[in-house]
Amino acid sequence: MTLSARAVIDLDVVGDRISRHIYGHFAEHLGRCIYDGFWVGENSSIPNIRGIRTDIVDALRALDIPNLRWPGGCFADTYHWRDGIGPREQRPKIANTNWGDVVESNHFGTHEFMDLCDLLGTEAYVNGNVGSGTVQEMSEWVEYLTRDDDSPMARLRRENGRDEPWRVPFWGIGNEPWGCGGNLSPEFYAEEARRYATYCHDHGENRLTLIAAGANEDDFEWTRVLVKTLVESHAANLYDKHPYQAISFHYYTHTGSGINREDATTFTDEQFYDTMAYARDFERVVRGHVAVMDSYDPENRVSLVCDEWGTWWNAEKGTNPGFLFQQNTIRDALVAGIHFDIFHRYARRISMANIAQTVNVLQAMILTDGDKLVLTPTYHVFEMNKGHQDARALAAHVLDAPATTARGGELPLVSMSASTKEGAALISLTHLSTDDECEVRIDLRGCGARVTRARVLGADSATTYNDADVPDRVEPRPLTTAFEGGELVVTMPPHSFATVELALD
Repeated sequence: MTLSARAVIDLDVVGDRISRHIYGHFAEHLGRCIYDGFWVGENSSIPNIRGIRTDIVDALRALDIPNLRWPGGCFADTYHWRDGIGPREQRPKIANTNWGDVVESNHFGTHEFMDLCDLLGTEAYVNGNVGSGTVQEMSEWVEYLTRDDDSPMARLRRENGRDEPWRVPFWGIGNEPWGCGGNLSPEFYAEEARRYATYCHDHGENRLTLIAAGANEDDFEWTRVLVKTLVESHAANLYDKHPYQAISFHYYTHTGSGINREDATTFTDEQFYDTMAYARDFERVVRGHVAVMDSYDPENRVSLVCDEWGTWWNAEKGTNPGFLFQQNTIRDALVAGIHFDIFHRYARRISMANIAQTVNVLQAMILTDGDKLVLTPTYHVFEMNKGHQDARALAAHVLDAPATTARGGELPLVSMSASTKEGAALISLTHLSTDDECEVRIDLRGCGARVTRARVLGADSATTYNDADVPDRVEPRPLTTAFEGGELVVTMPPHSFATVELALD
């Protein structure tokens, strides 16, 4: 059966810039993300550059990865950065009580992370320790990384082999303070965030964007307290000191039964659609946070960051459940497609997002198996969508689409967004039906256009995934499009994601 949908894109109605940082990533000291992921050590037989795995660097550079968040996550609020500098053999070991209760060697620390960012050509997002750390500790970390003179921390950095300071624009003030970051009240944390911000200084040419740790999903009261406190702090000239501020929130997708409760690769159609309904509910959550922020900050001075998002399923059987290693199917890729459409629509307020996580953890871009590397379906969504980075959002509307029922409500089966830059446009389409293809007819208005490339990501089943034995089961393939009666016609296979690139006349 062929379903049908109608949509319209106004190619001459240009909206907000879609920050490239919406396509950010997250690397926590969790499971095999850092060790046996990014970091294999200089003596490994796996090709590496100063201990950093070469094939991972190459794969991520192909995504134009804009930023990388580190060292957590929950791990950030147990991490003391001085444990991770100096000669590796002299660094103290610690217990990683959050994730698997394993011993952390601290062999991957500040210098290794910044080396990784340099190799990736990406910007660093460093998450400070509020839960078990101190204001002085975070202030000195900023100085250690970014100051260029003979200050105590700059001198210590040079003693550890780095003469020039790094540019580190993004700094998180703790992580999930409502939970693993201290079980704090919003009022107490908001005052702590203001205190920490006071002692985090711009050094030299480095300018800090401070990101206060915000809500879990739709806790709008946390956002209200936090943004009110930050806006009021402007009266004390804190905003003059740090004109770039943000608050974060986290949102993990599942079927509705909760995180870490169902399998990644075995699911029913009902569970598939429930997952998509939960992913689409992300827009309600974003809209709520934006409404609260607009009421206290109509000038849009404080931006919104979703620095943890993605699917969270059971760990794969036979792996350490505390390592959160899960496979990545077509279902996960479609969750990513839906999220990006929402990020694009709210580009006025959303300045950054970070998929959780980059390698071997949760909804990863990359899975490793010894010396083998696997690109997941989600990786391919990031690659197909990278043309949206720093483009201007276009007015794009699905006017009439098929729907089904999930989680007690109506679930539209087609999602779409579009953007433009440099005389071109990029359209992203997500089709959710598990059984039927869908003919999407798009009325392109405002100027002439011709298709330069169209690709589709799909498979015979929504449960399909890539692994070390067959790493290319799911990868982008050419998609045939047509113009009929002035409309662009795109026929989407069941459970698929597609992009169409246009040259504009």
